[in-house]
Order: sequence, then C-alpha cells, then structure tokens
Amino acid sequence: MFPASDLAVIVSEHSAEDHARLDQQAAKDHARVIADCFKLSTVLPFRFGTTFQDDDALRRSVRSNQRHFQANVERLRGKAEMHLKVLVDDTCPGNSARDMTVGQQYLTSLRESASRQRERQSKARALSVQMHRMFLPIAEEITCKRMDSGKMLLDIAHLIDNKTVERYQNKYSSASVQLKECRMQLSGPWPPYHFVHRSGATQQHSA
Repeated sequence: MFPASDLAVIVSEHSAEDHARLDQQAAKDHARVIADCFKLSTVLPFRFGTTFQDDDALRRSVRSNQRHFQANVERLRGKAEMHLKVLVDDTCPGNSARDMTVGQQYLTSLRESASRQRERQSKARALSVQMHRMFLPIAEEITCKRMDSGKMLLDIAHLIDNKTVERYQNKYSSASVQLKECRMQLSGPWPPYHFVHRSGATQQHSA
C-alpha cells in the first residue's frame, strides 16, 4: 500500500522484463486484488498494465489528479457494478438475389446491409430502454454487437447502490421470465470498472 495525499494506492514492483510477460494469470491477480479491496472500501481501478517509472512519478500523478480522484471516490462511494449479457435473435433477413445482375446484387447488398444495421440499432435501443426501466440503475454503459451466430449481444453495465444488490438480483429473475426471447446472464457485484471516468449513461451500438 502506497500512501498518496488523502488516498492510498495499491501497487506492486516489477521490472521491464516482468512487463513483457504480463499474461492472463497476472490479469486475474490484478482483478482479485481490486475485488478484495472493494470488500473494504471504495475503489478506483487502474487499467491493467498501468505503470509508473518510480515512486515520485506515482506521487506526481496522484497529486495532479487528486481532485478528480476524490470526486470519483465520493461519486462511487457505496456503489457497485452489475454486469448483464443479453443475447437476442437478429431478425433482419436479407432478400433473395436471384434474377439480378452482379451490379444489382451489389447495390441491393449495400442497401440491405444499411437497413439491417438501422434495424439492429433500433432494436438494441428499444431493448436497452426496456432494461433501463426494469432495473432503474444510477448510471449505465451499454454496447451492442452482432455475433457470428447471427444473434445480437447487449453488454450492459449498471451502477447501483450496494444496499440494493438483492433487489437488483430479484429484478433479474423477473426479467428472465418476462423476456423469453432473450438469453440473459448476470454477474456481480463488481468494483465500478466502467464508471471510474464516467458521470452518466453511455450507449454504443455496432453492427
């Protein structure tokens, strides 16, 4: 533990050779330390692999960002992150290309691709609004992408109060019953990884 101003930073020493060998186990160890600290206090997770040249560089970084760090500590105090993965069918079939020239097929393919992307984004927005109304998080971050299987995956991070975790889990059970067309997976509570540098809701949709 490294004291810095009114904050404490958990660090480990390593060499340049260690940095070159960062692997999945190191990432798991990093996450485990953050999770253990989260059980005791408010945590602002650094991105895995963040390094400082020496103790002075770490002090300067904390000092120059102290106001930002302390504001985030206050904003995230008593908060936790819940993580939802929602898999839904991508119901955007294409048209048959029979009786078309190569040029016609190409133009039709472009139009259909643009149309499918709009439909996916519209469907993802509608579902994310529905999920928001069900869970009523303090803040959220949502990404959407099309899987190779043809289904859409919504990756949803919700920021909630620690005291409402059980209520959130009950809402998840109800949502799983109501949204029969979706496959849902819940994990958490986690440290607020997605909300350290954010103050509001964020949504991203990609084809």
